[in-house]
Amino acid sequence: MFCLETGRMKIFKNQVAFAISACFVLLVLLPTGGCSSHEGVNKRSSHKSIKHNTHKMTTNIELHGLLLWASMGFLMPIGILTIRISNREEGGTKVRVLFYVHVILQILSVLLATAGAVLSIKSFENSFNNNHQRIGLALYGAIWLQAFIGFCKPHRGTKGRSLWYFLHWVLGTSISLVGIINIYTGLEAYHKKTSRSIWLWTILFTAEVSFMAFLYLLQDKWEYMQKQGVILGNEPIAPSDQVIPQNVTLKLLREPCKKSNALINQFD
Repeated sequence: MFCLETGRMKIFKNQVAFAISACFVLLVLLPTGGCSSHEGVNKRSSHKSIKHNTHKMTTNIELHGLLLWASMGFLMPIGILTIRISNREEGGTKVRVLFYVHVILQILSVLLATAGAVLSIKSFENSFNNNHQRIGLALYGAIWLQAFIGFCKPHRGTKGRSLWYFLHWVLGTSISLVGIINIYTGLEAYHKKTSRSIWLWTILFTAEVSFMAFLYLLQDKWEYMQKQGVILGNEPIAPSDQVIPQNVTLKLLREPCKKSNALINQFD
């Protein structure tokens, strides 16, 4: 009897020990399983966050490039072409219209460049360790200096008008040329940052710049080309290439120069 009770106690103890062990295992495993679950959720959310930030960064870079292209790659060169056309006009309403078009285009280019600068300051890491960022910083300052010089234009005929015109012309042309170069460096930086192809944008921008350069050079020769088919009254007539026979030339040299009248002609 005693042995039977002892056997039952051992079985009970074994069951209790098994239950305690099972509970302990559950307590150990449940937190571990919970942590792995949270880690999975965190990893997925972190992956989504990284993907969202990458997409946002790419969008900001593209918007920055679009703003600076519209400013320095399009509006500013068009403004320069406009003012060159107005300089060849004699005056009147057409000159005033072209001048105001030039001013409006340049103001828009300054505003778009400023928007691009603000976007780069807020969204990008501006360590200025590459040529694109360094050139861009210099261009931002030069653009606002050019705008200030433009609004401080002296009246025609004053003493400082020639110096003002020289500074405005040199600075404006330099900004446009350097801005076009910096667009190419920006395309290269975009390729390095996103690994996306830029050959199509490079070809299109090169075609646009080439067309504008052709118009810029054509303006210098357009008036001269138009005069080629017109003989003006004050211009000397070019000598003819017709060959005069030698006997006719000698006859003209031998005969004295005399007045011709009806009586002499009749005796002759």
